[in-house]
Amino acid sequence: MSNISYLWRHIKAKNMQFEDFLSEFSTDVISHQQYLWHALICALLAWLLGRFYMRYGRAVSNRKNFGHNFMLLALTTMLIIYVVKSSIALSLGLVGALSIVRFRAAIKEPEELIYLFFTIGIGLGIGANQLTITVLAYLLIMSLLVIHALLLRKAPIQSPENMILTISTTNLSVSRINEILAGYFSTVELKRMDQLNGRLDLSYVIASDKIEQVIAAKDILIQEAPKLQFSFIEQRNLAL
Repeated sequence: MSNISYLWRHIKAKNMQFEDFLSEFSTDVISHQQYLWHALICALLAWLLGRFYMRYGRAVSNRKNFGHNFMLLALTTMLIIYVVKSSIALSLGLVGALSIVRFRAAIKEPEELIYLFFTIGIGLGIGANQLTITVLAYLLIMSLLVIHALLLRKAPIQSPENMILTISTTNLSVSRINEILAGYFSTVELKRMDQLNGRLDLSYVIASDKIEQVIAAKDILIQEAPKLQFSFIEQRNLAL
């Protein structure tokens, strides 16, 4: 009988602890003024991050459109955390809702993914009412990013290691173009060749160490064929 009484008291104590946890979890109410203040800080931090990414990001394209989404992403994340942190039922419901929703985004560069996580981290930190640690972490990370950007600006300008080179001409032959490119680049691989109405379109994958090599090859090609069209685009992480 004593064992049953002890077990019952133990279960009752555990239930009281769990109820206290739920009540504590549900009574964390944020005032409207505090929410607006945190939202303004969140928007400012995300806006500054977006401006920095648009100015110093290394993605080939779409930096401007991509950076404009940072503020909305941070504020949305902050709103979700503010709502669900006051109710464990809402938190569990959010997990269930996200498990049936698929998010598809065309992330072309690892850098874009890093900035997305940084933006989400801003919203998570401020939404969880951890304003001080979020601002400190933001200042630390941004300081490192600024130092990295300054070092890149002071470094000698170099072309990307791997590039896609496109040439369109009506005068030069494939063999002559290959000969010119081989004199400037360590790797030259012809990936596509089209000929239509006397115009020859060639696509190469090349490896270059210096931007001067690209400029010199362009000058020689245009010198031999003034109407030649020459373009290239960087392709980091491109396997040769």
